[in-house]
Amino acid sequence: MSNLIPMLFTQADAVAKPAPMILSEQEKASWFARIQDELVQHHAIIIAHYYTSPLIQELAQATGGFIGDSLEMARWGKQHDATTLIVAGVRFMGESAKILSPEKRVLMPTLEANCSMDIGCPIEEFDAFCDAHPDRVVVVYANTSAAVKARADWMVTSSIAVPIIEHLDGLGKKILFAPDRHLGRYIQGKTGADMLLWQSSCIVHDAFKANTLRQLKAQYPDAAVLVHPEAHHDVIALADSVGSTTQLIKACTQLPNQQFIVATERNIFYKMQQAAPNKQLIQAPADEANATCRSCIHCPWMAMNSLEALERALLTGSNEIQVDPQIAKRALIPLNRMMEFAKTLNL
Repeated sequence: MSNLIPMLFTQADAVAKPAPMILSEQEKASWFARIQDELVQHHAIIIAHYYTSPLIQELAQATGGFIGDSLEMARWGKQHDATTLIVAGVRFMGESAKILSPEKRVLMPTLEANCSMDIGCPIEEFDAFCDAHPDRVVVVYANTSAAVKARADWMVTSSIAVPIIEHLDGLGKKILFAPDRHLGRYIQGKTGADMLLWQSSCIVHDAFKANTLRQLKAQYPDAAVLVHPEAHHDVIALADSVGSTTQLIKACTQLPNQQFIVATERNIFYKMQQAAPNKQLIQAPADEANATCRSCIHCPWMAMNSLEALERALLTGSNEIQVDPQIAKRALIPLNRMMEFAKTLNL
């Protein structure tokens, strides 16, 4: 059983994508050295998502920081002894880091970096939806606000969503899942669970369409297709591997193909190419005629994480993430449940 509610978020056209920074090697070295000095002074570390620019990811690596998916980012920040975490990603990632490490200062290059799924699931409407279905276990994706997480029984990331829903379904539970309708449909198809789906989506993954993917596959018949489960079900149907960002990087190293068509945010290529340097990566195209944003292969909010913004936050202490302690306390419950479950699977 699968049900949908009306979509609450439609467009992200107003989000302007910053122009990429073009630096010489000497200029880049100067930026990195300056920021490294500030990181040491503030006992800080950079935690970056795979979807941030290659420049930000390279900086994180060069300064002893971390690059990963949303679950790995929060977990790594909790375990590190830094007293300040610089979270380069989108706002819910900074909130998750703060919820897991309330004693640490969590800064972001910008607090304006958001997520279409988070925007599409406002707490007031979500509260009412949950109240209308009290018989269901509330499961939310990581791409939600702290307030939405606080209303949930469980939190999932794309890497662990299927086994958690399988577990709940095995207990005879009916599920209320939010916010991504595509991920929800994928999980429901994998598990057969009774899921009531909130309808929101990722503007990047929503832009990939089966017809353009088939055309590209015809040009590269030997290429394996890698797809994130936030994509349309008919795009997922064409995939050789479906998974989280971390899982897609692993697939690139494990599958025997020498060419890969990749249907997710293009900045994943930075770590994917490091993991599989001898393989050819091909970006799956967006369906420009029907796309819901102007820069569909790149997340416009992830692109807000620039060197200038990161350095400014570090120098001034601006863009600090604050989460209401009562909300954080409640949000920690589903987050911890997920992390404890992940331990049982050695994830």
